[in-house]
Amino acid sequence: MKIGLIPVNVGAQSAQSMVEMATTAEAGGFESIWTFEHAIVPVEYQSKYPYSPNGKMGTTPETNFVDPLIALAHVAAHTQKIRLATGVNILPQTNPLYLAKQAASLDFVSGGRFMLGVGIGWLAEEFSALGVPFERRGARFDDYIVAMKKIWSGDVVEHQSEFIQWSGFKSYPVPVQSPLPVIIGGSKGKAFERIALHGDGWYAPTGNVDQLAGMLKDLDEACAAAGRDRSTVEISAMWIPPAEGIDAVARYADLGVSRLVVPLPAVAGGGGTPIDAIKRFADETLSQIA
Repeated sequence: MKIGLIPVNVGAQSAQSMVEMATTAEAGGFESIWTFEHAIVPVEYQSKYPYSPNGKMGTTPETNFVDPLIALAHVAAHTQKIRLATGVNILPQTNPLYLAKQAASLDFVSGGRFMLGVGIGWLAEEFSALGVPFERRGARFDDYIVAMKKIWSGDVVEHQSEFIQWSGFKSYPVPVQSPLPVIIGGSKGKAFERIALHGDGWYAPTGNVDQLAGMLKDLDEACAAAGRDRSTVEISAMWIPPAEGIDAVARYADLGVSRLVVPLPAVAGGGGTPIDAIKRFADETLSQIA
């Protein structure tokens, strides 16, 4: 089972603290390190965060939200093998040409270690601040994914749609990985349809193994409709070790999960600094996982 750690970029007090977290995770046997994305955190917002009972995200407006791609590029320069992932970037609120270029460049400078996690977003106030319509974000997401893959192909790009007019250009470097892994996050709306059609992986916003098990039927049905075997979708699920214990790892594996992503607060229960917590988790827990 692959084990990831999230987030390296939220609440960071310095660039060095992100590097120390990443290098400690790498030395301890974590397979990947992940980021969250928000360009802003509104002081007040009416949008409902879909994965929290109170509809609020667990950060304050003063929390440091280092841009994921900048954070991962900095971490990439100080690590050798740990994989680097966004969990997830909000695709419909950004320019897809810039994101395609940045993703390819990050894969290039990291030597092929980047995984692009993307979602459709939920915070209407953030879209408004960026000057991007919140409406029809799902349709833009679908179109952007198809178009970005053309950028990464290295071929002459031709893509004419309601949202994009690209013609007669190439963009290099292309990603080191072919294909660059695209991981789609979420479980609401058409998420499973999008995963089946466009995703190399699914970032499952689940709190426990039973919740994940209940969602797999929807993923199976979406993959069947797309003519795809679900086993070709790499599943990355959240794992909260204090709540589920290490025995849950085998249950996740039985469900076809390839990677468990552990929130940093879930490894920090024993006190000390985040670095101490990561080392302790590696020694006491990762050492028991095959």
